[in-house]
Amino acid sequence: MTVQPTTGDRLVDYDEVLRRYEPVIGLEVHVELSTNSKMFCGCATDFGAEPNTQVCPTCLGLPGSMPVVNEKAIEAAIRIGLALNCSVVPWCRFARKNYFYPDMPKDYQVSQYDEPICVDGYLDVSVPTEDGTRIVRVGIERVHMEEDTGKLTHAGGVTGRIHGADYSLVDYNRAGVPLIEIVTKPVTGTGELAPVVAKAYVAELRELVRSLGVSDVRMEEGSLRCDANLSIAAAGEPWGTRTETKNVNSLRSVERAIRYEVRRQAAVLDTGGRIVQETRHFHEDDGTTTPGRSKEQAEDYRYFPEPDLVPVAPDPDWVARLRSELPEPPAERRERLRADWGISEFDMSSVINAGALDLVVETIAAGSDHAGARKWWLGELAREANERGVALAELPVTPVDVARVEELIATGALNDKLARQVLSGVLAGEGGPDAVVSNRGLAVLQDEGALIAEIDEVIAAQPEIVAKIRAGKSAAAGALIGSVMKATRGKADAARVRELLLERIGD
Repeated sequence: MTVQPTTGDRLVDYDEVLRRYEPVIGLEVHVELSTNSKMFCGCATDFGAEPNTQVCPTCLGLPGSMPVVNEKAIEAAIRIGLALNCSVVPWCRFARKNYFYPDMPKDYQVSQYDEPICVDGYLDVSVPTEDGTRIVRVGIERVHMEEDTGKLTHAGGVTGRIHGADYSLVDYNRAGVPLIEIVTKPVTGTGELAPVVAKAYVAELRELVRSLGVSDVRMEEGSLRCDANLSIAAAGEPWGTRTETKNVNSLRSVERAIRYEVRRQAAVLDTGGRIVQETRHFHEDDGTTTPGRSKEQAEDYRYFPEPDLVPVAPDPDWVARLRSELPEPPAERRERLRADWGISEFDMSSVINAGALDLVVETIAAGSDHAGARKWWLGELAREANERGVALAELPVTPVDVARVEELIATGALNDKLARQVLSGVLAGEGGPDAVVSNRGLAVLQDEGALIAEIDEVIAAQPEIVAKIRAGKSAAAGALIGSVMKATRGKADAARVRELLLERIGD
C-alpha cells in the first residue's frame, strides 16, 4: 500500500517494501571528544560558554596562525579504534577538505581523507527478535580524526532551519573541537531489522565510547551525532543510490529515519523515479525526512594533504600500552553482571534502557544488594527523573544515599513507605538519608508499648472486624493493620503490627 504523508512524499507500507527490496545501511557517527582544548589550538572546549569567547587566530583561520595537533585527541582516536577491533596504522596524515559554509571560518575543514588513523574493525550488536537475540556484526571501515565546525542559529523562522529565517547567527566556540568520525562498512542482510540494527549499533557504540572516558556522548548536546545512510535494491540487483540523513540526535530517531527512508525510496522506485544522492534532514515532530543538498563526491571537496601539519606515526609501544589499558567491553560487562546478579536478559535490558546500570553497580559497591538497588533506581527514582525530564544520573541523589536507605530498611529503622519519604527529602535538598530521618521524624516506631496502645485502640473501635478474625477469617486483619499504620503515620513495622494484633485479639 502506498500513502502520502503531510511532507508530500509517497510512502510504501514497510512490510511490503521488505518483500521486494533489500535495505543497505551505513552509519557515520561523529564523537566530540572531552579534551580540555581544541584539536589544533589551546582554546577551551567548555559546553555552553558565551558565544565566540573560546576562539583564537588558529581556530578562526586567521592568516599566519599555525595548528598543533592535540596529543590527547590522537590517544582517544587510538583507544576508540582499538576498542572497535581496528588496526592502528603505522603512519597517517591530515588533509584539507575544502568547502564553504559560514560555520567554517577557514573555508576548509582539517580532516583525514585516504589515510585515517584506524581501519578495518567491527562491533557486534545484539538485536531482539521473535526467535531470541540475534548478534549482528557491523564492520567498521575507518576511524579518523577531524575538527568540528561552528554552530549556526537561524532566527525568525518557524522550523529553526535557514529556509524562512530572518537572519542567522554563528558561534565559533565549537569550531576546532576534536571530532572522531567512525564510519561503518555497508551493512547488508538485516532485512526488516535494518532500522533496529542501526539503533542498536549507535547505542552500543555510545556505551563503548562512554566506557573509554573520552567523551560524554550526549546526543542531546551534540557530542555524539549520527548520519544515517540508506539505499534499497531489489533482490539480486546492485546496491541502489544512497541518501544520507544528517545529524540525527537520538537513538529513537536513528530507527525512525531509516524506516522512513526505506518507505520513501521504495515509493520513488515503484513510480519509475530515481533516487537522488543527497543529504536529508530528519524532523523529530513527524518522523519524516526532507531534502538538504546534493551530496558531493570526494573529488568535489578537493582534498589535499594539510601542509601545516606533520604526519602522525603512533609508536607501537604506545599503541600496545593503550591496548593493555582498555576497559572491559560493555557487552562483556553486562553479561558478567547479569550472571552475577542472577537476573534475566529482560531485567537487565530494563536496567540498561533506564540508564541505571552504573548507578546500580555503584549502589551495590556502597553496600546494597542488587535487588534493592534495582528496585529504587528503576522504581521511585526513575519516576522522579521522568517527572523532572532529566536522566537518572542527574537527580540530586547518590548511590551512597540509596545504599544507606537500604541499610536503614534492613536494620528495621525504616519501612518501604518511610523510605520513599526519605528519598523525597534527599531529592528536595534536605540532606542525606540520616538527616532527613532525623529532621522529619521518620524512623520506624520502636516503642512497643506505644504501639500496643495504638493497637488496643483500633481493636476497641472495630469490634465487628475483631469478631470476624476470631471466627477464623484472618484476612480481615488487613483492615485493622491499615488503621494502625494510619494512626502511626506509617511509622510502624507492618509485620510486627500483625503479630501483636493477632496476639491481642487472641488474649
